[in-house]
Amino acid sequence: MAKARGNTRNEPGGGDGFWDRPVLINLLADLLLLAAAVLLAWAGTLALRSLPVFPLKQLLVTTPIDRVSYGQIEHAARIALAGNFFTVNLDTAQSAFERLPWVRSASLRRIWPDAIELQLEEHRAVARWTPQEGEMRLVNASGEVFLASTTEALPQFAGPEGSASRVLSRYQEFEEGLASIGRRPIAVHLSARDAWQFKLDDGVVLELGREQPKHPLRDRLNRFTTHYATASNAAKSRLQTIGVVDMRYPNGFALRASKS
Repeated sequence: MAKARGNTRNEPGGGDGFWDRPVLINLLADLLLLAAAVLLAWAGTLALRSLPVFPLKQLLVTTPIDRVSYGQIEHAARIALAGNFFTVNLDTAQSAFERLPWVRSASLRRIWPDAIELQLEEHRAVARWTPQEGEMRLVNASGEVFLASTTEALPQFAGPEGSASRVLSRYQEFEEGLASIGRRPIAVHLSARDAWQFKLDDGVVLELGREQPKHPLRDRLNRFTTHYATASNAAKSRLQTIGVVDMRYPNGFALRASKS
């Protein structure tokens, strides 16, 4: 009986393995070299950052400051600017500077080889806001409330929390309207029911009520300024001064004399 012999011929495609494909081998080699280069660069960066070199030597304040003192900035810098030129965390430092009184925003950037540039935007106070938990608060020109105190003569705003921008907008509108009679508002109060009250620099209190489509506040103010001189003269003729002007009527107003 004839002995069976194994088939020694290569199967189809038997010579097409990975090691028989120079293109794939070269691609793998390139990828390995690239990964090694990335790892080497990363390791070098870590080593560079850990070395006691590139210390920070300067903090350059490049914007004019009025309310914030350089002593406050220096104190914040000692705490926030930890590390060297490469390791200092600018986001953490930004938050530290923005916690300073009167600072609205801060931005920092590195300046090679040993400096940090600091730009500050200060709040510009335009009014006082109702204190909270004993802390004085002010309103800036953008209608934002911030913690600070000042001896400036500023109008007093009051209203529900979150309404400061509305109160500022209404104040600016009415300040312009009252200029025609030589008066200006020194206090604005917005109630929880959206009713407006203004106090003028001569002590007169304007009760304007709520905004209504048919009787907008602007019309009520115009009615007041139109008849202000006549009402004042009538009160003086009776040796009285106007205390409150109630403008909540659709076509008129009511006067109450001052108690003083």
